[in-house]
Amino acid sequence: MPVHLEIEAQVATITINRPEVRNAIDQATAHEISVSLAQADADPTARVIVITGAGGSFCVGMDLEAFLRGEVVRSPTNGFAGVTQRVVKKPLIAAVEGYALAGGFEIAMACDMIVASEDARFGLNEARRGLVPDAGGLMRLPRQIPPKIAAELVMTARTVSSAFLASHGLVNRIVPRGEALSAARQLAAEIVSNDPLAIEIGKRILNESSDWTASEMFSRQDEMTASIIAFARAGALRLTDQGDSSPVEE
Repeated sequence: MPVHLEIEAQVATITINRPEVRNAIDQATAHEISVSLAQADADPTARVIVITGAGGSFCVGMDLEAFLRGEVVRSPTNGFAGVTQRVVKKPLIAAVEGYALAGGFEIAMACDMIVASEDARFGLNEARRGLVPDAGGLMRLPRQIPPKIAAELVMTARTVSSAFLASHGLVNRIVPRGEALSAARQLAAEIVSNDPLAIEIGKRILNESSDWTASEMFSRQDEMTASIIAFARAGALRLTDQGDSSPVEE
């Protein structure tokens, strides 16, 4: 199977399993990723979703031979590999080893967080083959790192290190080679320890509020958070970790 889905300790792990082509995406793989992501997002036993690649590489993007055969690797509603345009309710973490290139980098950018190995390499290298990163890269990259740095990466089509992207805020954690998946699962476990509805609403506001105007942003936020505030006031407020909010001692 080109994709594996595993759910353990409330964390769903989707593994792209085509290591012989560094997890390039053909039609069958795109379909299986889409199905697995939908299943994980709907499964009540999964609270966080991690996407990774088998064999020491994340994903090098579209399988060019499959593309030339006419295979379809994206859908009008869910985008490249069933990921880049999909609205996912649950937190989505990319665990990146090796290469995350072209569409692979765009999959990582579509995630809420990225955990990468210290030797991971990222790049939007489509221009070298007469293509463009139109699976979200041209729009997401300048929103996730400084626009002029994004322009340089797109126009030079070069690859960069995880440390470079971390210095610009795009990679959350850098870990030794071979430990990206383990570290991503540890990050997922931190998220799982929190209230699921609070996480879901927080994610929605983070993703949807970028184009809200100043005059509407608080009213729209209050509309989305009203149910959880009411629920907390009705007696569901968690007080067990209240000490975490105390002032920092000098």
